[in-house]
Amino acid sequence: MRRTALVALAAAALTVLVAGPAVAHVTVNPREAAKGGFAELTFRVPNEMDNASTTKLEVSFPTDTPIASVSVRPLPGWQVAVAKTKLAQPVQTDDGEITEGVSRITWSGGKIAPGQYENFSVSAGPLPENADQLVFKALQTYSNGEVVRWIEEQPAGGAEPEHPAPVLKLTAAGESGGTSTGTGNGQVAAAAPADAASQAEVDSAKRIGILGLTAGVIGVIVGIVALVAAARRRGAGA
Repeated sequence: MRRTALVALAAAALTVLVAGPAVAHVTVNPREAAKGGFAELTFRVPNEMDNASTTKLEVSFPTDTPIASVSVRPLPGWQVAVAKTKLAQPVQTDDGEITEGVSRITWSGGKIAPGQYENFSVSAGPLPENADQLVFKALQTYSNGEVVRWIEEQPAGGAEPEHPAPVLKLTAAGESGGTSTGTGNGQVAAAAPADAASQAEVDSAKRIGILGLTAGVIGVIVGIVALVAAARRRGAGA
């Protein structure tokens, strides 16, 4: 009986370790874009709960290195509220001086069910030329009232925090191969490479889920075999 209990416990431990929920963060895609250009930025939001839906997303835009122009792509079923703030330093563009910029965009009214994700896209530019990255802190609200704060910045050379903020790396013009950048006229190039990177994340999460399910089934089978073997031994000794 002791051996049976140990085998069953090991099987259960294997199931918990391997079949635990895959961690999927809120991200911005593409991960890199050229300074001074325009880009389609897509915030990918997975639902990480199995008993609640995501009902709101709030994304803060940096105002110390502001983006002069931000337009939102319509998303059926979701309402959008764009908040602006007066800039400490006006931004000069081809169309004149910009004195206020987007500080926060909120999507609400829709629903991301358990096991699903949604993409929230904006066209933004020109991207700052005096920064190496943009940090978009995000709040994800669930139908049960819980709010997950994706606001932690990763220290240089340190481990990834539990709830990292989406980060867009900014590179010199011409160095961001494969990103959805454009010229200063506000036109955005195709974002197929960014979509491909995002799809890779989804495929990876699916593989983790399949591995977890397989491990769980194996653990159950091992436990059943151990119990049957123990019952047979008890029967033979009777």
